[in-house]
Amino acid sequence: MVDRTGPVQSWESLSLDSPLLTEFLREGATSASGVHVSELTALRNSTYFRGENLIASAIGMLPTFLMRRTIGADGKEVTAKATDHPLYRLLKKRPNSYQTAFEFKSYMQQLALRDGNAYGLIVPDYRGRAAQIVPLARGSVKPLLSDDWILTFEYRRPAGGKTILDARQVFHFRHPMTRDGLTGLSLRDIARETLGTAAQAERAAGKMLKGGVMAGGALETEKELGDEAIQSLRDSMRERQMDGEHAGEWLVLEDGLKAKPFITSAKDAQYDELRKRTVEDIARYMDVPRPLLMMDETSWGTGIEQLGLFFVTYCLMKWFVAWEQAIERSCFTPAEQDADELYVKFNEGALLRGSLKEQAEFFKAALGPNQAYRSVNEVRSAFDLNPKTGDETGPDAIPQPSAAAESAPKEPVNDR
Repeated sequence: MVDRTGPVQSWESLSLDSPLLTEFLREGATSASGVHVSELTALRNSTYFRGENLIASAIGMLPTFLMRRTIGADGKEVTAKATDHPLYRLLKKRPNSYQTAFEFKSYMQQLALRDGNAYGLIVPDYRGRAAQIVPLARGSVKPLLSDDWILTFEYRRPAGGKTILDARQVFHFRHPMTRDGLTGLSLRDIARETLGTAAQAERAAGKMLKGGVMAGGALETEKELGDEAIQSLRDSMRERQMDGEHAGEWLVLEDGLKAKPFITSAKDAQYDELRKRTVEDIARYMDVPRPLLMMDETSWGTGIEQLGLFFVTYCLMKWFVAWEQAIERSCFTPAEQDADELYVKFNEGALLRGSLKEQAEFFKAALGPNQAYRSVNEVRSAFDLNPKTGDETGPDAIPQPSAAAESAPKEPVNDR
């Protein structure tokens, strides 16, 4: 027998590092529109989801290489991939035992956008070099800067208790914008009012549709219609509504009937304008071009290459630099930082490749015949082709202008 006389007891157990508990306890998380902007509220906004997905996916899919600068026998600087270093495999293949490089980078990028910060525990090898980076639970890490400017991190264990981690043990990747120089800004917090307004507009439109007040209009007359006439008119209108070929057509009215349309569409109620405004605001917060957010009034056309260049230059480039310098700060040993030989490089060129025709024209100009600045093997590597071997006058060398090209007579210039 169930005792129903006592108080109802119902609760959900949450760990102290749970992001849900953080949202529950967060002060001022309710926007001016009255909507509590949670993580799911933001992700359910199609514009925010599209923008975050674009940035995180682009960062995740781009190759990230560990490079090394050396001085060649001829005294010139030579750069090559540092494939013998464990960090090279970590960045390119497997950062930890359960994530691929794409999964790791895209996940950390998402956290940097939503929370402003992403933290990972650096697992060193026997030489003290970073061998793995394991993401730490959201809300479990807090950076601390002592009075003598020594950086440490306070970490709350999932099983309870706190410990202090040295800066060499933590990989910290954050949003470029910060208020204290230690933690990045949360995009969800900064765009709270815009996200709340957008959610409230969607909710209002949904309630209007659910309430069934989307009638197209009314028919009115000064005469009195009988029940049979009213039913006949209703049946006639319903038949026309069921026939898609006559959708939107007007009726020929009798007995002095007048049509009075209702203004109840989402566009007439200015929901459409409000949604467009919130889309533009979110695009500004995320630095994502409007066409990439699927704005229907924006033309793609032949400007797709310029659109990609805009996205890389004004949105992704700052994230590339943030990733590169965060890895170098957290994952390089002090000796490697002092030597200044190793560096991290995102291959953003993968996003800037145009059509085959444009690539052909670009590499044709790079190979010469006059003032060439790329070798045959450099061009082949851009297409993932194996290099050809040769001496200084072979395929490894930058093509030089031929004697025939230099001595060829130039056509006279027509000044007319």
